[in-house]
Amino acid sequence: MTLTTETEQKTLNQIPDEIFTQLLLSRNNLSGIELIKVNLSEANLVGAELCRANLSGSKLKGANLSYAKLRQVNLQDADCAEASLFEANISDAHLGKINLCGAFLWRANLSKTNLSAASLCETDLSEADLSFAQLIEASLIGAYLVKTNLSDAKLCGAKLQEANLTNANLCGADLRWANLAGADLTEANLYGANLYGTNLIGAKLFNTIMPNGAILPKDASLE
Repeated sequence: MTLTTETEQKTLNQIPDEIFTQLLLSRNNLSGIELIKVNLSEANLVGAELCRANLSGSKLKGANLSYAKLRQVNLQDADCAEASLFEANISDAHLGKINLCGAFLWRANLSKTNLSAASLCETDLSEADLSFAQLIEASLIGAYLVKTNLSDAKLCGAKLQEANLTNANLCGADLRWANLAGADLTEANLYGANLYGTNLIGAKLFNTIMPNGAILPKDASLE
């Protein structure tokens, strides 16, 4: 059942969080629902249908959204730390400034999603699809990006210190001004990637493990 009326949406906004969570679990389709700053921490939302929903500023810390359908969802400024989004479809979504630190997004679809200034420290994005995603100035310190598809992704100014990018696909990715200090790029595909910024300032590659296994010295950088 899809929520289509403004009256029903306004009614749900007035329901206490603990009651709403149970109501949410009983419905098949909540696409397009307007639920700003709702508290769904630790909620079991496996397979939930929330395409085009507005959950900006909401609390979903530790929530289970595995297999959820979240295409074009608005989760800007939301707190999804330590949430599980295994194989969730979050493509073409709005996730600017979201907190996903410690979250599990293995094999999630985040293609064309806006993650600008997002917090993704120690997030597991292994085998996820982040092609054409906007990750400008996002924090991915210590993130797991093993076999992740980052082709044509915008990573300008992203913080990737100590990130694991083993076998990652970075074809055509924009890495200008990105900090890759201590990152592991073993066997990563950097074909066509842009590592040079303007004014001769490039990506930071101090102690970075390059695709061929070479470890760059501490004073190395692309300038």
